Amino acid sequence: MGHHALDPNKIVNVTIDGIPVSCPETTLILEAAKMAGIDIPVLCYHPDLKVRATCRICIVAVKGQKKFKTACSNEVWDGAEIITNSPAVQQARKDILELILAEHPQECLKCVRNTNCELQKLAKDFRFDKPLFENQPKKLPVDDSNDVIVRDMSKCVKCGRCVEVCQNVQTVGAINTAHRSIEYNITTAFDRSLQDANCVYCGQCISVCPVGALYEKDETDKVWQALADADKHAVVQVAPAVRVALGEEFGLGSGSVATGKIVAALRWLGFDRVFDTDFAADVTIMEEGSELLERMGKGGVLPLITSCSPGWINFIETFYPELLPNVSSCKSPQQMFGALAKTYYSQKSGIDPSKIFSVSIMPCTAKKYESARPEMNSSGYRDVDVVLTTRELARMIKQSGFDFNKLADEEFDAPMGASTGAAVIFGTSGGVMEAALRTVCEFVTGKVLDNVEFEGVRGMSGIKEAEVDLEGTKIKIAIANGLKNARKILDNIKTGKCEYKFVEIMCCPGGCIGGGGQPWGTTKTTKEARLAGLYRADRDLPIRQSHKNPAVTELYETFLGKPLGHKSHELLHTHYCPRGKK
Repeated sequence: MGHHALDPNKIVNVTIDGIPVSCPETTLILEAAKMAGIDIPVLCYHPDLKVRATCRICIVAVKGQKKFKTACSNEVWDGAEIITNSPAVQQARKDILELILAEHPQECLKCVRNTNCELQKLAKDFRFDKPLFENQPKKLPVDDSNDVIVRDMSKCVKCGRCVEVCQNVQTVGAINTAHRSIEYNITTAFDRSLQDANCVYCGQCISVCPVGALYEKDETDKVWQALADADKHAVVQVAPAVRVALGEEFGLGSGSVATGKIVAALRWLGFDRVFDTDFAADVTIMEEGSELLERMGKGGVLPLITSCSPGWINFIETFYPELLPNVSSCKSPQQMFGALAKTYYSQKSGIDPSKIFSVSIMPCTAKKYESARPEMNSSGYRDVDVVLTTRELARMIKQSGFDFNKLADEEFDAPMGASTGAAVIFGTSGGVMEAALRTVCEFVTGKVLDNVEFEGVRGMSGIKEAEVDLEGTKIKIAIANGLKNARKILDNIKTGKCEYKFVEIMCCPGGCIGGGGQPWGTTKTTKEARLAGLYRADRDLPIRQSHKNPAVTELYETFLGKPLGHKSHELLHTHYCPRGKK
C-alpha cells in the first residue's frame, strides 16, 4: 500500500473479523472496529491526544501480511481484511500485557486508582492465572515535594499521554521522555522534582494518566479533622464545574446537574454552612467589569486579561511576565469567597474568623497551589484553608456510606449561596466573558438587554474571537482555552497584531469542565455534556446577570461600598509577580 494523502471524502470497504464496514479512508482501524461492534484493547491511546503507539496492546493481524499492525495508529484501506481476534493476536497481546505487569507494582488495593485503572481493567479482561514472568517492580522515590501533584513513577507504564498533554496541548514542557531501551522513562528536566520544573499545576497530566502514577495530593484527612472539631465552624464553597461532573462518580450521566444533591451531601458530611463559589463569581464580574470600563475610560493597559484560572496565572508568571500588567488584579472567585467568608460572613454571623475553617470544592488542581500563595490572606488569616478536587469530594462521600443518588435536593445557605446564571457558566470556556458582557453592556448603555445569551463566545474551539457593540463603541474580544492557545493570543498581543480590549483565558482545554481535578476518564465528549449541563443550569435560573443578584447588592451596600472601592481593593484584588523560568 503506497503512501498517499488520505482523503476523508473517499469511502473504502473493509472487513473486520469478517464483518463488512464502509468508512472514510481516514478512519483508524480502531474506529472501524468500533463500527463493527468490536472493542480493541488500548492503553496508551487517548481519543483527545495525538497517537504515540507506544504500548502495542492494540495490535491486529491483516490477511496476507506477516507483521501485526497497531490499530490506534494505522488507517484502513480499500479491501483490507483485518483480524482482531485470532489466537496469535490474543497471545501476542497477552505477552505484551504480561511484560508491562512484570514491572508494575502489584499493590492495587492501596492505589488511588483501584477499580478505576485502565491497566487493572486490561488485566481483569485477560485474566492471568499463571504469569510467565516474575513480578519485579522498579522501586522509584515518590515525588510529593509540592502541595499539588504527586508523581509515583514506579507505577508509570510509559504510555506518554502525560508528555503529550504537557508538551503539545499545554506547551508547558515540565515533563518529557528521557533515555532509550530499558532506561526509557518519563521525567522532568535533569530529573528534578516537579516543583523545580516549570510546572503550572494544571493537572492535565493527571487527567490523562491511565494508572496511579499521577494524582493530586489528597487533603481529605484535614477536612475530616476540621469537621470533627467542635471548636471549628466549617464552611464550604462549590465551584460551578463541580455540579456537572460529580454525578459521574455515582453513575449519573455526564453533564447531569447535581447541585441540590451536592448541597445535601456536604451537609450530611457535617459542614456548618454550604455556600456557592457562584456567589463570588458574581462579585468577580462586578469588580472585573468595572475594571474593564475604568481601563477603557482612563487609558489603562489593554487588553484586560481575566485572572480567575490559577494554572493560567502560573503560566503567564512563568512564560510571559512582561504581559502581567494586562492581567486583571481581581482574585479568582475561590479567593474572593475565602476573603469574604472570614470578614463579611464572620461579621454577619458573629463567628470569630479564627474559628472559621474554609474549604472549597474545585474541578482544579492548580487551585490548591493558589490557596497556599502567601498573599492570599487579606482577611488576616489564610483565606481558603483547604481545596478539594471533585474526585476528593467523591471519595469522602463514598467513605461516608450514604447513597448520593437518593439524597433529596437541598438549597445553598444564605447569604453566600445566592447566585445567577452568569456565575454558573464560569465553569466553561467563554463563560466568564459572557457573564461580563451581560453586565458591562447594561452598565454602559443603561438599557436592559433583550437577550442575555452571547452565542458567539460559546463552544469548545481553542480560540474564539468576537466583536461587541457598546453604544457605538465596538470592542474586540478573544477567548482561549488550553495553554497552547493562550500562547497564540499572548504572542499576538506582544506583536501588537490584535485590537482586543478584553481577553478570557482558561488554562484547561474546555475550561473548568475539563479541569485537572475532574473525574478520571474525562474526554472531549464528557466535556461537551458538562458544557451543555452548565448552559441548562444558566437557563433554569431566575436571575441571569451578576449585577442583579440581591445578595451581591446587599454585600456592596452593607460591607464593600462600591466595586473597585478601598475595601474591595483590600480584600478582592491582588497582584501577580514573575515566577522565573526554571
